[in-house]
Amino acid sequence: MANKSIDHAFTATNLTSAASDPTFAGALSFMRRRFTKDLTGVDAVVWGIPFDAATSNRPGTRFGPQAIRRASAIFDNDPQYPFNRDLFAEMAVIDYGDCLLDFGNHHETPDAIERQSKTIVDSGAFMLTLGGDHFVTWPILKAHAAKHGPLALVQFDAHQDTWFDDNRRIDHGSFVARAVRDGIIDPDRSIQIGIRTHAPEDFGIHILYGHQLEEMSAGDVASTIISHTRGAPAYLTFDIDCLDPAYAPGTGTPVSGGPSSAKILSVLQRLHQLDIRGADVVEISPPYDHADITAIAGATVAMYMLGLHAERRASASHG
Repeated sequence: MANKSIDHAFTATNLTSAASDPTFAGALSFMRRRFTKDLTGVDAVVWGIPFDAATSNRPGTRFGPQAIRRASAIFDNDPQYPFNRDLFAEMAVIDYGDCLLDFGNHHETPDAIERQSKTIVDSGAFMLTLGGDHFVTWPILKAHAAKHGPLALVQFDAHQDTWFDDNRRIDHGSFVARAVRDGIIDPDRSIQIGIRTHAPEDFGIHILYGHQLEEMSAGDVASTIISHTRGAPAYLTFDIDCLDPAYAPGTGTPVSGGPSSAKILSVLQRLHQLDIRGADVVEISPPYDHADITAIAGATVAMYMLGLHAERRASASHG
């Protein structure tokens, strides 16, 4: 027992230490990372936005960050597959907790998310966000664009989220349209993967539809993403409904005909050439989940995002 830990999220003595909590016990931060609001010396930040007031169908994504953290406990000790490395040996990662929101004043939500995002982004740390519905990506994108300029949006989703709104609506289906209109993303270098619905506008964003994915290998999908973004600073957003409901039933707007978790994870694994400046995993609704299927998929996607960042850091240090 001498080398074992418990409640590593609170008892860790440094930010790069491994955890050894039993999978079934201990404080449930994301992958047992230390809970702290101190950004000193931090390379990457994981935080949650428990917000679902913008949903157009089934609610419940306010519980998404909790579910993802709980599911992530299965990753906390071993070298993380498929990266074959301890992601935290040389990368200081914290769990920043959750965004502070007033549930009774939703009109204040966008500014609150953007303001708190800016604190993290301006620190220089890589920010990985756990949603929440997809509206939260809008203020997060604003915070990233303020630092990095217009971004290439890489969006895994069953929906285009390009519906028109008046810039005042709290709506999870229009953030992409806003981002294009306001010059926050570069539509010519942006791409949407897994789309299985139609919207009135595509704004020139390249689309890989669900049926196309069925005919493409994971390598071909990844190559298309990398070649289309052309080295631009990118933001990676993953709506869990990109996956077929067989692999992600716990979401608000499930759409049949999507790819498997295995295929999309294989795509993600190949995106190490992307210059990813920030990322999120959204739309996990635990009340509609079964046996944590969706939460496990979301936690795995989030872990892959940290793995990609770790690989990019390692490549830069050796380059």
